[in-house]
Amino acid sequence: MPSRAVIHRPSHKPTRRPLGRSGLATAPLVLGGNVFGWTCDERASFSVLDAFVDGGFNTIDTADVYSRWAPGHAGGESETVIGKWLKASGRRDQVVVATKCGFLFGEGGTAKGGLTAAKIRLAIEDSLRRLQTDVIDLYQAHGDDGDTPLEETLAAFAALQAEGKVRAFGASQITPERLTESLAVSTRLGLPGYQTLQPWFNLLERPRFEPALRDVCVAHKLGVINYFGLARGFLTGKYRSQADLAKSVRGGGVGDYMNGRGFAALAVLDEVGARLGATPAQVALAWQMAQPGITAPIASATSVAQLQELMGAASLVLDAQAMAALDLVSRATA
Repeated sequence: MPSRAVIHRPSHKPTRRPLGRSGLATAPLVLGGNVFGWTCDERASFSVLDAFVDGGFNTIDTADVYSRWAPGHAGGESETVIGKWLKASGRRDQVVVATKCGFLFGEGGTAKGGLTAAKIRLAIEDSLRRLQTDVIDLYQAHGDDGDTPLEETLAAFAALQAEGKVRAFGASQITPERLTESLAVSTRLGLPGYQTLQPWFNLLERPRFEPALRDVCVAHKLGVINYFGLARGFLTGKYRSQADLAKSVRGGGVGDYMNGRGFAALAVLDEVGARLGATPAQVALAWQMAQPGITAPIASATSVAQLQELMGAASLVLDAQAMAALDLVSRATA
């Protein structure tokens, strides 16, 4: 089994990439806030957040429902921790704060009925209070709401932007057809429209984004910050047997990748990493950062050491040999 030691380290401050036409820009790695207040307590979360900004990175992604799935949690725990850090650190002007609304927990990941104007208005006020800020930089629809007219949802987001409570807004978990329709509605109504998309994308999940969603994003110059970039942690190489699944409370969904295709991908990540002096996670993230249409993958960390490893991906350059091998294994069937 390959060493888990971090070899490749950030060599310079990462270059910022535009988030659509919003005027916002992000370093090529976004910090996932789903673990804050859950598997990463407040003290550890503060350390991770400080190290992230110290490393030259700037975008933090969360949602109003994080971490409602945990026993005894009601949602908002992540936003609350981030808000306390923003106040204590005084670093609000150094970060892009991204959060999401509209997800109805227990509804299969959809936002049906969750993106009415009234619910968006209530949600933003709760998020602003928890985050202890006057404005959310990127406010995202946490799924597609087929029960609410797009005109209502998009007008509600635009109103928040006009009031200065939101700098830009984006979409998540939406089909190419509905995303295209949403952009057309914004144009027809003269509204600013979605500037970003948050899709599911990684080395083993390319069809969820490519080619249809990617092509819409490229055509409309949307920023893309993809989630599950490390396949729930599988692409870190941490999980290589059924016994490994017990290593983390987050290991539940990893078993889906424990098949011939998944292990073939790990073998390529190991080989590329050994040759270039990098870990599997760094190679997996660097590959995403180099993909057309991807602005910055999202990844979470529960310790500074883990974060340092992930940040190293931003300065890792994959050569043609590595890109070809990764492309081949990512397109293989099970």
